[in-house]
Amino acid sequence: MDGRLIDAIKWWARERADQDAIVSSTDRVTHGELERWSAAIGDWLVSEGLQAGDRVTINAANSLAWCVLARAVMEVGAILAPISPRFTLSEARYVLGRYEPKLVFHDEAREAITREALADSSGVKLWQLDIVGRFRQAAAQSVREVQPDITPDTPVVIIGTSGSTGYPKGVVYSHRTLTGHFADLALAYAHATDGPRVMMFGALSMSAGYYVLMMALVYGGTVFVEDGFDPVKTLRRIEEDRITILMGVPVFFERMAACKEFATTDMSSVRMVQSGGARISQRLIEAWRSKGLVFQQMFAQTEAPASSLNPISSSITCPQSCGRGLPLTRIATIDEHGNFSPVGTPGEIVIQGPSVMVDYWRDPEATAKVKVDGWLRTGDLGVMNEHGLLTFLDRLKDIIISGGMNISAAEIERVVMDFPGVEEVAAIAAQDERFGETPMVVVYAPEGLDVAALIAHCNQHLSDYKVPRYVAVHAEPLPRLAAGKLSKTALRKQYEQAHVTLAKVR
Repeated sequence: MDGRLIDAIKWWARERADQDAIVSSTDRVTHGELERWSAAIGDWLVSEGLQAGDRVTINAANSLAWCVLARAVMEVGAILAPISPRFTLSEARYVLGRYEPKLVFHDEAREAITREALADSSGVKLWQLDIVGRFRQAAAQSVREVQPDITPDTPVVIIGTSGSTGYPKGVVYSHRTLTGHFADLALAYAHATDGPRVMMFGALSMSAGYYVLMMALVYGGTVFVEDGFDPVKTLRRIEEDRITILMGVPVFFERMAACKEFATTDMSSVRMVQSGGARISQRLIEAWRSKGLVFQQMFAQTEAPASSLNPISSSITCPQSCGRGLPLTRIATIDEHGNFSPVGTPGEIVIQGPSVMVDYWRDPEATAKVKVDGWLRTGDLGVMNEHGLLTFLDRLKDIIISGGMNISAAEIERVVMDFPGVEEVAAIAAQDERFGETPMVVVYAPEGLDVAALIAHCNQHLSDYKVPRYVAVHAEPLPRLAAGKLSKTALRKQYEQAHVTLAKVR
């Protein structure tokens, strides 16, 4: 697709100039005002020495200013390179060293860590993010044309991966990447993408946040941005602001369903509920069906956002499926030799389509490992059924190998999550003299847990070798990555001596 993302955004600045584009907890901006404001900021950025292809970093919590600056960077052909506002000093220093930004913006809370992370850098200009407010009262002007040197292949943004395997890699999206994906989604779900009103649950620095922002702007809709997730406030937003699309990892939906306000919230405006990144429990599915809504499980990763989405019909009959690829996207599974896997045989999920990333920022070796023969190798394990529906099984690296038998952590988690009192679960490997590895589960159960009864439940639903031999019960929620997924890296580190410090439960 030869279109540019910015062309679509400017089109709506003409067509829906007076409609809200972005709404925060304290302010809002229309599509027309966003165009004028970002154009004025763009002129200032150029006066500060920013050129096409230069990187601009934002280290700040979600805000209206964050969104407007992101739009302004696109205006001048520069590349947005945000970092997570949850980064430690070492993480920030590493990523900024990779991105080599020309300009860096931060909020007050992250000024000290940003300055320290850039202490050894020269020629970088630092600004408080709220400076963009100075340019809001730009003189009225018509929508100006896109700069001719901005092409469909011009990079737009670098998004860090979730960091589950060490330091994050930078995923590059171009105008073509994002425009192609949004066209793909609109072909499949035109009813949902027509002027959407979307809640943003994720951080803007992650694909879960930036993707939602751009989706709303490209479709001429409205995005509702919060600086943190509050389930009660979110339920109020859904009802009062007539939200049409909800998308996020299951934990957000679990927290909303756990509120007493959930039962009385009017959700009649919602057209689509998307979730991915973790397994959805049957209890959660039933809770949202009581509101007349059906979860559409999707398969996505930073390298290829929302590549598949389970249609409503199969979301009812096969709720754990991630569906098929979107109309312009192909999804398949391959074996260890790169051959396509037969129906019903697990294999690595591969993707081919417009949403696949351009590359990893300045990392051709890592790019070459995942982009092979025109396909993106996801590093995730899945299985296709006879109808072409994909079911996600696990990260390949999360497979527990016990006595030569491969065990899917996700399968164990599915069974444990159905046990009363379990709110969160992560299955990991514990060392074992006899089998090399053996399954262990770390469980968040705020009211306590009858471990013997849990094991009896597992014995009922799992083959013997899959039943956990160690159980760790937490009274507090389990650690999570910035994207909202459970951090198995942190749990593996915490329980690396579980075979010594914990007693076997069977």
